Amino acid sequence: MFKDHAKIIHAIFSAGEIVGRKKLQKIIFIAKKISFPFQEKFQFHFYGPYSEELTLRIEELCNMGYLDEVKEKKAGYWQYRYSVTESGKEFLGLHEISMPALDDCLMDMNQQSARFLELVSTVLYFDSLPPEEVAEKVFTLKSKQNYTLEEMADAYAYIDSLKQKGLLQQAAGRATV
Repeated sequence: MFKDHAKIIHAIFSAGEIVGRKKLQKIIFIAKKISFPFQEKFQFHFYGPYSEELTLRIEELCNMGYLDEVKEKKAGYWQYRYSVTESGKEFLGLHEISMPALDDCLMDMNQQSARFLELVSTVLYFDSLPPEEVAEKVFTLKSKQNYTLEEMADAYAYIDSLKQKGLLQQAAGRATV
């Protein structure tokens, strides 16, 4: 049980700070889909894949003092910033989690916009479908986002680059959780 909590803390620690609940959800979903060992279950929601389990786990970690959640007013809406507290770092020290490629992937994903990660996670959510059907789903379910075919191509290329980083870790056999 605490290993799953430690993985989330590790993810946020590796990213440095994650700004936005939606972005946090997408980062964990994408990491899970490219074969990193996150256990949270996701379903499709307004902004793409969403995990109530992850939301509850984040809330627990904040309540335990392992994560810091800062709520900021931003252009008419609330934005949340997540970072690891000193207690969270101590908790991480008690749990061996070594996923070097995940660290690289998380830092990379954290530099992307939440909008792009929403597209990438939506593409991954429907990854069992042919690309034409995925595009149809994206253009229908995400019509307000006005994604383009070029952005779809960018999403697929980005997914491939993340999978390559994940494969490098698996080949090295260094993932321990």
